[in-house]
Amino acid sequence: MADPVKNKMLKEEITTYAYLILYIALSSGQIFFNKWVLSSKEINFPYPLGLTLLHMAFSSVLCFLLTKVFKIMKVEEGMTMEIYTTSVIPIGAMFAMTLWLGNTAYLYISVAFAQMLKAIMPVAVFILGVAAGLEVMSCRMLLIMSVISFGVLVASYGEINISWIGVVYQMGGVVGEALRLIFMEILVKRKGLKLNPISLMYYVSPCSALCLFIPWIFLEKPKMEAHGTWNFQPVVLTLNSLCTFALNLSVFLVISHTSALTIRVAGVVKDWVVVLVSALLFADTKLTVINLFGYGIAIAGVAAYNNYKLKREASRRISDESQDAQAIPMSASSTPNR
Repeated sequence: MADPVKNKMLKEEITTYAYLILYIALSSGQIFFNKWVLSSKEINFPYPLGLTLLHMAFSSVLCFLLTKVFKIMKVEEGMTMEIYTTSVIPIGAMFAMTLWLGNTAYLYISVAFAQMLKAIMPVAVFILGVAAGLEVMSCRMLLIMSVISFGVLVASYGEINISWIGVVYQMGGVVGEALRLIFMEILVKRKGLKLNPISLMYYVSPCSALCLFIPWIFLEKPKMEAHGTWNFQPVVLTLNSLCTFALNLSVFLVISHTSALTIRVAGVVKDWVVVLVSALLFADTKLTVINLFGYGIAIAGVAAYNNYKLKREASRRISDESQDAQAIPMSASSTPNR
């Protein structure tokens, strides 16, 4: 007879790997899908602001339907007007900025090079974290940040067809994402509110859509009207928006079934998949040995950063648990005898 415990463990492992594969496939696929839609040689919808606005509007409507109409999922409680104005609105604005600038970069640089530039993210997060009082400068972190920065510089030096406009857009997207993560950490640490991705999407997506709608009216709407036709392909753009929503949902599934280490490792694997596969899919991607060598150095720095953060989080969790364990007997001893 088969051992039911082993069967259960095997089933859980298979489920976990299935979610990880789904996350890597959707995350990589969405990057390629966006590039394909924006490319003048493919779908030719060169409106990154409009595309991102469509994603956020689609996500807002779908979240509302899932939580309020069909009630398949529940929005977590605890949101107040003060938290919304001081945390959710900045998060939504930075999220909009990240997606807008990141998608715009695809008009100027290759997917692979954009992914290499994203490796600088931990450096931006750490610098802004130090400025916000969330991180502490140390020799070890300074060394890790230097390794990542050096790797990205080498990868950039090895880029054959470099566009500085694309680099500026991509770096702007990186800064926006770093600020979003800082605001997220403030929301959790200082405000004490933890939201699952569906609840976060429910609150953030409408705010992001509004932040994108205003610049879209002035920057892209006139171009679309002057072009004579909006070149709007409903099926393709609906599928693109649906894939974006599915990606966010897959992140929720992976986080709920794995550890923080697993999701970070999966992220590194995804980055390499995007870099290598894009060289096969897109003609504008030409990888060099210097590209890959520099990116390898940057990824090694990112791995060291993730390892450092995970160890610090684990030690902090152990410290909190030990403090709680000490507090219980103290409270029990202080209870008067009856």
